[in-house]
Amino acid sequence: MVGRDDERERLSAFMTDGGERALILRGETGIGKSVLLDHAVGLAAPHHQVIRATGVEAEVELPYAGLHQLLYPLLPHLSGLDDRHRAVFDVVFGPGQGETPSVMSLGIAVLDLLALAAMDRPLLLALDDGHWLDASSIEVCGFVGRRLAGGAVRMLVTVRSDVTSRFDTAALPELAVAALTDRDAEHLLDARHPTLDARTRRAVLDQAGGNPPALLELPPHVGPGEEAPVPLSRRLQHVYGARVQRLDAAVRAELLLGALDGVAAGPGANRSHGARHRMRDVDEAAAADLLDTDPATGEIVFRHPLIRSTIVRLATPGQRRAAHAELARVYHDDVERRAHHLAAAQVDPDEEVAAVLEAAAGSATRRGGAVAAVAWLTRAAELSETAADRARRLGDAAFIAGHAALLDQARELAHSGPSPDGTASPAAVVTTAYAAMYEDGDLRSAHRQVTAVLEDPHADFGTGQTLTRLVNLLLAVSQYSGDATLWRRAEEVTAALGDRLDPRSAIYRDAWGDVVRHGAGVHERVERAFASPALEPWDLSRLAVAAYHVDILSRYSPHLRRAVDREIETGAMANGMTMLHLIMLDQLATGQWDDAERTGQRALELTTSHGYTLFAHHTRAYLGLLAALRGQVEHARELQAVVDAWARPRGVGFLTQIADAIGTTAALSEGDHEAAYMHAIGITAPGSFEPYAHQAPRTLLDLVEAAVHTGRVRQAREHAQAALDAGLPEVSPRLALVTYGALAMTADDDTEAEELYGRAEGGSVETDFPFELARIRLAHGTRLRHTRGPRTARPLLARASETFDRLGATGWAERAHAELRAAGLPASASPTYPATLTWQERRIADLAAAGLTNKEIGERMHLSPRTVSSHLYRVFPKLGITSRAALRDALSRLGDAQ
Repeated sequence: MVGRDDERERLSAFMTDGGERALILRGETGIGKSVLLDHAVGLAAPHHQVIRATGVEAEVELPYAGLHQLLYPLLPHLSGLDDRHRAVFDVVFGPGQGETPSVMSLGIAVLDLLALAAMDRPLLLALDDGHWLDASSIEVCGFVGRRLAGGAVRMLVTVRSDVTSRFDTAALPELAVAALTDRDAEHLLDARHPTLDARTRRAVLDQAGGNPPALLELPPHVGPGEEAPVPLSRRLQHVYGARVQRLDAAVRAELLLGALDGVAAGPGANRSHGARHRMRDVDEAAAADLLDTDPATGEIVFRHPLIRSTIVRLATPGQRRAAHAELARVYHDDVERRAHHLAAAQVDPDEEVAAVLEAAAGSATRRGGAVAAVAWLTRAAELSETAADRARRLGDAAFIAGHAALLDQARELAHSGPSPDGTASPAAVVTTAYAAMYEDGDLRSAHRQVTAVLEDPHADFGTGQTLTRLVNLLLAVSQYSGDATLWRRAEEVTAALGDRLDPRSAIYRDAWGDVVRHGAGVHERVERAFASPALEPWDLSRLAVAAYHVDILSRYSPHLRRAVDREIETGAMANGMTMLHLIMLDQLATGQWDDAERTGQRALELTTSHGYTLFAHHTRAYLGLLAALRGQVEHARELQAVVDAWARPRGVGFLTQIADAIGTTAALSEGDHEAAYMHAIGITAPGSFEPYAHQAPRTLLDLVEAAVHTGRVRQAREHAQAALDAGLPEVSPRLALVTYGALAMTADDDTEAEELYGRAEGGSVETDFPFELARIRLAHGTRLRHTRGPRTARPLLARASETFDRLGATGWAERAHAELRAAGLPASASPTYPATLTWQERRIADLAAAGLTNKEIGERMHLSPRTVSSHLYRVFPKLGITSRAALRDALSRLGDAQ
């Protein structure tokens, strides 16, 4: 049972205390009275005899039918009664002749029978739906209930508050059973229907009004943004339907307008945004207890959501269509509300209506309502006047359904509009290839299908949107393949498109494929593309992937954080999975490893539960990389093995490269540089960067460091020089950091090394890539300890040690601690400046010293400008300064003091 703490406490007292012996549970239909009655029976069962009965509407006109049902199990005890009382029962229940006994006479006989039956064990009479008992039985029950005090018999009765019965005047104690609280209603709904999207969940909660059966039964019949007729029980139809049908036709029409427009139900009910139809001249409905007035607003509302649903259900299809058409006219300037009503009002094909629905789908998609968009596009296709428009809209619906993790629906939609010659349409190929890739990892089949359509001179791409989708899918397939042959084929196909290639697709091609050879200038193109005012959810995530490849993802992570929950709950679910990956990557890069772990686990749960096998293994790969960074090598290698075993046979090179990177990182964490080197050259050979291997530039520092520590100095130097020759410092800030760091590690001349270390450390803001920066500082400090003495090395070693400790990079932290001890400074005493500045204060100070404004710092660190200002206010006194201009020197002195 969810909630009902107060009611359960009252029932527990009823069953154990010596006070009340009769109690009526009163509440509206379905509110939970029977469940509470069952609970009381459970409390009574160990020590009481329990007699149960249920009122039956069909017997409401049969005198004493209810009393007979209640007492029938006790009739064997009649032999213990005196003749006079037995005679009373014979007249009421049996063949006995004589005058019908009075309520008092029969009531006293019943009391005697109950006392006799309870001699050995206390007795509980549990009567459900007492309002359906015949009047005579209720009169006797009331008489008996008022006289049970002090005995071994208790009586519980449930009655509906909306049905008049003699129990209303029985003068028995009552317990009002109200609707579930908002919190308990949400708990019940989430427990029974945990996978509802946010919009449907809100609609169910609003319609149910805390009514448990409604919470349990409504979800299958409520879609996002709509209020479908609800299947009601026969009893509910009888109660509400009879009242509605007795109303004047004009009143019913007015109620139907209100019901279809979502007029609130219940005083204080949660309302949808925006005004609703204001019902007029409905006093007759209010008198029938169908309507109420919200005391807070004075608005007329339905007394219960199920009344609203009953009104819709009782209307004929023609009446509903006419009402929807009227509401569509009312909301002419509101594209989505108008579309909702037009979709329900129209029967025959109508291009104008279809266009409105299509526009509404676009609006919904941009707001994160991909599921609603699929429904509107499907309906728009049904109303399309030409085969071409129908096929185009079905293709759009299939595309969005695929991104909403509705792959089965996407396939069904895609194949419901074949090309005139019977072959799969380009839109259908988008869907089938998409499903083949994400469900099964079948990259070569997907690549072959998409390439064939793009090279087909007779293919009809409609407005060009399908062409762009095919191109972007081809690029995604190529990215996951990590295969040079497939990538070159994709480049040939896209080059042949000429001006038809979307500029954003050109960005994806250059960023996703090979940043070593094509990455120059990509970050500027990404910045310009992000400035576009109307990005679809998938454009946002694709551009963010491009930003990741050129290491500027942190600039756009706030966009992802704002969008991801919306996409997962109500929109493009699969797109939300990609967003979670990107957020995790940003958290890894910026040193928020605890947050990265949580994000990765969320992504893994989401991808596995929706059957996106490729995404699930992609998530495991990132979790394995994080585990390796943290020194959790056994767990890292377990994940590495799982990913590699799935990805390698399928040719998913993107993931096999990450698996090799996990092996490299885990070995480095353990200090096993030989193993690290062997893993690293599995990604790319030293002195070169394997074409289209996205991990090749990312493992630059790993390969160089492993080579240096295994005596392969020549290979290390060649690899670092190859990075410089390839122009990697111009591609991204991270690649500049690791390129100059790698060159410094391999430099023979100490002066040259110092210059290169200075370029590496000076060009990086502390918070952008803390792990890589700490590794370079550790290498720099180690070299300084040998060349210029321990004192000079201590500040760098201390800062590296602090970073590794904060990140939880245990293997690296141990090496830094060892270097500190060798430099004459106990590791436990090393982080002197963090005792002065917290890590967050240090990050803010570094950013401010680099010239960033409070607003820019806040965007980087997800803080408000005021919070940044407060941190700086505390930092300045600690550093002994009074202005931002003095920050750089103060931070430098802080490092020297260490």
